[in-house]
Amino acid sequence: MARFGPFGPAPRLAVAVSGGADSTALALLTQHWAEQFHAVLRAFIVDHRLRPNASAEAEQTRQRLIGLGIDADILVLRDLPPGPALQERARTARYHALTQAARLFGAPFLLVGHHADDQTELIAMRAVRGPRGLHGIAPWSARADLVILRPLLAVPRATLRQFLTAQNIPWIEDPSNANPAFERARLRQSGLATTPTNPAMITQYRDEAAATAQALAANVRLSAEGFAMIMADHLAPEALGALIRVIGGAQYKPPRAAIARLAAKLTAATLAGVQIGESRRLGGFLLAREPIACAPPVAAVAGALWDHRFVLVTPPAGATGFGALGAGARNFRRHAALPSRVLRTLPALFAGQELLAVPHLGVGPACRVEFAPPYPATTDPGYATTG
Repeated sequence: MARFGPFGPAPRLAVAVSGGADSTALALLTQHWAEQFHAVLRAFIVDHRLRPNASAEAEQTRQRLIGLGIDADILVLRDLPPGPALQERARTARYHALTQAARLFGAPFLLVGHHADDQTELIAMRAVRGPRGLHGIAPWSARADLVILRPLLAVPRATLRQFLTAQNIPWIEDPSNANPAFERARLRQSGLATTPTNPAMITQYRDEAAATAQALAANVRLSAEGFAMIMADHLAPEALGALIRVIGGAQYKPPRAAIARLAAKLTAATLAGVQIGESRRLGGFLLAREPIACAPPVAAVAGALWDHRFVLVTPPAGATGFGALGAGARNFRRHAALPSRVLRTLPALFAGQELLAVPHLGVGPACRVEFAPPYPATTDPGYATTG
C-alpha cells in the first residue's frame, strides 16, 4: 500500500470481495492496514445471480466478513440474462456496481484482489496477441472518478491461501474457476501459465504506452459530452485506438491492423461504433458516437448506466427513461454550439415518450449526468487529466 500513497488522514477504502480466497485475504489484510492508518473500510460483495447458490454464498461471505469486524454490503445484479459474452457483460456490470457503491460510500479507492498468478495467467493468455498484451495488469488504474488499487500483484495465490489457513478462515471456491468453457480455466489446466515472459517485450510495451499518453495529451481534447477532437491530421495507432475505445464506451481497443492506415492519415470513417470526420468549424477531426450504435434507453434511476458511457447520478422528478436525444436534436441545432452528430447522441431524460431534460444543454429540470466510459483515455499517472 505504501507505493500507492499518500492517502491523507482517515482515507475511505472500498474492497471488492467475491468470497474466494484471494479477495477474502485482501479484505483481512486491508483491515489490518486500515487499523494502523486510521482508514475507514467497507467491503462490497457482488451477487451476479448467475448460479443457484450465488445469493446464499454472497450472504455467507457477508456474515463471514462481519464476524471478522469488516462492514460489508451485497450488491445484486438483476439484468444479466444468459447469452453470448456473458463473462464480459458480468464484468462490466460488476465494476459499474462497485464504482457506484464506492462513490456512495465516499471512497475514492477500490481495492481488488488480483495477485501474482492472475498476472502470469493474463500475460500468458495475451501472449498470442503480440507484445502489446504482455504488460499484464497495472497496479493501479482509473475508472471514472475512482482509482482501482491492486496491492497483491506481487503475492502468489498459494501464499494468500496459506495466510487464511493459518488463521482458520474459510473461503468459497467458485466452480467456474475450473470450468474448461472459460479460457483462464483451460490455461490453468494446461500448465502454460508458468511460461516466463520476455522482459524486453514488456519494456517495449511500456515505452509505447508512455508515447501513447504523450500523443493524447498533445493532440486531443476530450469533452464531457462524450466526443473528442483531434487537433492534427494523424495520431499514433495506439492513441487512436484508446480514444475510439473511450468514445465508443468499449472494453477493448480496435485491432491495431484495423486502424493503422486511418491513424497515419485521418479521414472520414466509422469504426467500432465511432464516427470520425473533419470539422472545419472546430478546427480538427471530430470523434463522436455513431447514433445507430447507441444503446436503447434504460430506466431513469440513480446510478443507471447508459451506453456504457453515461451515468445518471441524480435523476429529475418524473423521469422514466434515460437514453439518446436522437431525433429530438433537431429542436436544438440552431441554439447549441455542438455539431448535430454529437447532439443526437447526447444523454437525455424522458417522461414516457416526452423529452424531459438534456443536462448537457441545460434543458429541463435540474439533474446530473456524468461521462464515465469503462476506461479513461490513459491511466498513465503523468497524464491523468487526459482521461
